[in-house]
Amino acid sequence: MSRVAVVVCSHDKERCAVTRRQYLDAIRRAGGDPIEVRPGAPAPTDFDALFLTGGEDIDPSRYGEPNMGSEAVDRERDELELELLARALERDVPVLGVCRGFQVLNVHFGGSLEQHVVGHRPKEMGIPDDPEGRDAVRHEVGVAPGSLLARATGARRLAVNSSHHQVVTPERLAANGLNATVLYDGIVEALESPAHRWVVGVQWHPERPLQVDAAAQRIFRAFVEAAEVVPAR
Repeated sequence: MSRVAVVVCSHDKERCAVTRRQYLDAIRRAGGDPIEVRPGAPAPTDFDALFLTGGEDIDPSRYGEPNMGSEAVDRERDELELELLARALERDVPVLGVCRGFQVLNVHFGGSLEQHVVGHRPKEMGIPDDPEGRDAVRHEVGVAPGSLLARATGARRLAVNSSHHQVVTPERLAANGLNATVLYDGIVEALESPAHRWVVGVQWHPERPLQVDAAAQRIFRAFVEAAEVVPAR
């Protein structure tokens, strides 16, 4: 069984506890063995895949900008995730980034973030942000044919959710290291690295089964399968 390092927040809020459970359960359902990693704890040295999950904002100094809308920056988590990501890419193990994790991928590869936009998270739309999935901002996206995401989900179109206020625009994409595989309303919502065996990031939350369609959820099985068949260097 593939050992998947899953980086999660260390907050004690009930909402955070529910969200952590959803991430870990998604890996278990896909057949993986999740290793929960929190900021402040020792980073694992032996894992078969790396899952970077959602959470607080990345320190904008990481991409050379002042704070112009970032909220609740988590510098300790930034350091942990960027260290683990560098290690994972060096070993060429599969990497999946979701929401914040998607943004961490872009920053690591040299891109940046638009620090605040409106209309992409429930509380700005008057909708309770419920991790269990009873309410959400939803939309449909088209997936680039032939991409890792298209192969993982088996779909050209996906029904997905939104719960974020920072975005990657085409101008801010790490163009020398990443390819955009989903564009929605002028925003990059999925990306991948052509230089690595399996590195995929999505802006939405596929771990919330009541907020996305069945095809979007298949990414977890593809991620775990990649860890099973692709040996680390």
